Amino acid sequence: MSLANVFAIAGSGMSAQNTRLNTVASNIANAETVSSSLDQTYRARHPVFSTVFEGQSGGTAGTSGDSGSLFNDQDAAGSGVQVNGIVEDQSNLEARYEPKNPAANKDGYVYYPNVNVVEEMADMISASRSFQTNAEMMNTAKTMMQKVLTLGQ
Repeated sequence: MSLANVFAIAGSGMSAQNTRLNTVASNIANAETVSSSLDQTYRARHPVFSTVFEGQSGGTAGTSGDSGSLFNDQDAAGSGVQVNGIVEDQSNLEARYEPKNPAANKDGYVYYPNVNVVEEMADMISASRSFQTNAEMMNTAKTMMQKVLTLGQ
């Protein structure tokens, strides 16, 4: 692995953490929205990541969790991360009896999303720190490359 690969790996990590931050922001923004039916209630969303291994071209072969892959060796070098998708949390929604709420159904219940704001805030801090770590890795690699250029002087 060359030093130049660090930029691609850290860049893919920054992109993945950006997706994670956007998902957290969406969850927090919809944490208190109500609905009169289970079908229309917002459900928390979470991104799914996987490792991209060195030598992998496009596709999803070689990602972590792929049991039939040629790159399933534990010694295979990772060359980044990819977002496989965003999934909805299938945990139970919260039903509250609020007959005076304009969004209440005929029985007087409204449904609140399955978003735990405390967990989302912790996830936001974690994603932010991971983003910062990847940015520091890029800065360190840049500094190392600059030092290599000054060796011949």
